[in-house]
Amino acid sequence: MLPSEILKQVRRIEIKTGRLVAETFAGEYQSVFKGHGIEFSEVREYSPGDDIRTIDWNVTARTGKPFIKRYIEERELTVVLACDYSKSLDFGTQEKLKREVAAELGAILAFSAIQNHDKVGLALFTDRLERFIPPRKGRLHILRLIRELLAFQPQHARTNIAESLKTLNRMLKRRAILFLISDFIDFNFEQAIRQLSIRHDFIPVVLEDPVEREIPALPALLDVQDPELGKRYFLNARSRTFRSNYRNKEINEKSRFRQFLKNTGIEPISISTDQPLIDPIVRFFRNRAKRFR
Repeated sequence: MLPSEILKQVRRIEIKTGRLVAETFAGEYQSVFKGHGIEFSEVREYSPGDDIRTIDWNVTARTGKPFIKRYIEERELTVVLACDYSKSLDFGTQEKLKREVAAELGAILAFSAIQNHDKVGLALFTDRLERFIPPRKGRLHILRLIRELLAFQPQHARTNIAESLKTLNRMLKRRAILFLISDFIDFNFEQAIRQLSIRHDFIPVVLEDPVEREIPALPALLDVQDPELGKRYFLNARSRTFRSNYRNKEINEKSRFRQFLKNTGIEPISISTDQPLIDPIVRFFRNRAKRFR
């Protein structure tokens, strides 16, 4: 993609996602993601009914009148968008590839964060962490992140979620809200998720295409290629037995992953390329808000 085309696409995403954030996510993000502490705000004169434990005895002694300390929630948060850039994201049978959906989703989450004055960082990974942009504030910073999401060319094709999360966990020095955007086509990453979720608020965003759930009935063999391994396969889309076995295998694998997340206390966001992007995000925010209440 040429630089001029990337800039136009960044602008389109900014306009679209900015409107969505303003119209759809107003209040949703802040109600779900709270600050992690309180900070001192001011002192004021004591009024009947105030908690006597908040009396500032130094100021009271100096003035001869009782004063109390007031605190506010430490609102500023750090959000990190960790995006899978392995070759399996270059797949899509609908209007958009999984990678394009991931970029749009990242923009929505990033604009939601800066609207609430939070910092946002970006991590792009394949079988290793290939690019990390430290969390910062501001519109220009968010536009830079969107450009990276659209234009970044990874050096590697395969996926290694576990190794990438371990590296990211070592790099993040303070607690963060970490969105992991991936199709999760990988193995043996559960322990890395457990370890990372101890320190951080971990939210997996699971991308999938409808053909990955169920192969359609076609009157021919399908010639497909594994984008990460480069191997070619011929799938018998005419066979009802083959299609049924494939569907059951996918259902079982997804069920195991969902059960693992449930046992770990993690709620995912599931995004399909053939469905509106906004609905599952809003549903996640509202379900999480109910849980916290």
